[in-house]
Amino acid sequence: MNKPALLLSATFMIAACQPTASDAAAARTADIPFDITVVADFDQPWAMTFIPDTPYALITEKKGKLKLWQNDGAVVDIAGVPAVAYGGQGGLGDVILHPDFANNQYIYLSFAEAGAGGFGAAVARAKLQLDDAKPALSDVQIIWRQEPKVSGQGHYGHRLAFGPDAMLYISSGERQKFQPAQDLNQNLGKIVRLTDGGMVPSDNPFYDRGRVTSQIWSYGHRNPLGLAFDAQGRLWNQEMGPEGGDELNLVKKAANYGYPKASNGRNYGSFTDDMPDHKAGDGFEAPKVFWNPAISPGGLMIYSGDMFPEWKGDAFIGGLGAQALVRVKLDGENATKGDQWDMGARIREVEQGPDGAIWLLEDGNNGSEGRLIKLTPKK
Repeated sequence: MNKPALLLSATFMIAACQPTASDAAAARTADIPFDITVVADFDQPWAMTFIPDTPYALITEKKGKLKLWQNDGAVVDIAGVPAVAYGGQGGLGDVILHPDFANNQYIYLSFAEAGAGGFGAAVARAKLQLDDAKPALSDVQIIWRQEPKVSGQGHYGHRLAFGPDAMLYISSGERQKFQPAQDLNQNLGKIVRLTDGGMVPSDNPFYDRGRVTSQIWSYGHRNPLGLAFDAQGRLWNQEMGPEGGDELNLVKKAANYGYPKASNGRNYGSFTDDMPDHKAGDGFEAPKVFWNPAISPGGLMIYSGDMFPEWKGDAFIGGLGAQALVRVKLDGENATKGDQWDMGARIREVEQGPDGAIWLLEDGNNGSEGRLIKLTPKK
């Protein structure tokens, strides 16, 4: 039976008034104070770092490939990457350069690996050989592992950062096991501090206890997916809370950040106050900023460039669940929420380019390609 002409006309008018994907994108872009340039596509990219004084950047793909991207658009695979345990949240993770990379060519990779007991994160150091037509890693050495390996493939953390003290800091997730974050006999749920070769510095807070305890810098972390130092040498981390309670923390030596004894979120599926909020006097370091509802934070970058002078010194966080780029204003040891820009995709990584541009990697974990995006001031 044919619909009446009036009903057809009304239906058409309603449909015509519905916002399209392009309308939504246009509205979103109108509120964003920067120009967006899509540069390249990758398969589930996870992290990136620029190589100073070259046209190159290193980009990891979660499935286990390390890519050498060139600013003319060329992308090639780098041989010699360790085998990774791809699945769940696991795979190839972070990539950073040694502070003296220009002289020693060392890079550092984090990744998930399988072994006795299940899975765990690991960190490898290797030399990057760029002399040949086929770039490769050599002298690959695993310098750190999560202990113990456990079942499941979530909450690896495994972000990396070198501090002004030339020490290597590693974020280690609690692997969705809760209590290891408070157990000083495990390095799960911790920020770890090592020398560039994986040794334990004698001024670590628990050095005298030996074994994995000696590695620990701070503890009580859940799933720390960002590490960055500010211009004054302070270490910041962001981490996913449980249901709500995502955090930006100022990381202090020997401090306990509370999880799972305190959080501004609650356990998934819990309808009772089963986890106390952070509060003064509870013995735990409270976050400087927290989000509830959650933003599901990805990478963390503290901006030091000149292209966006009004944001110098601020923290930038990729929002996975929020599909956003989040700015946090840092003021000494304090922080306040700034902007949250809708990017229309899960943002896994935030990086500063050599010229001060802001670069993003989309997660690409929903069946689509993860795009490499460059942000510059709006013209």
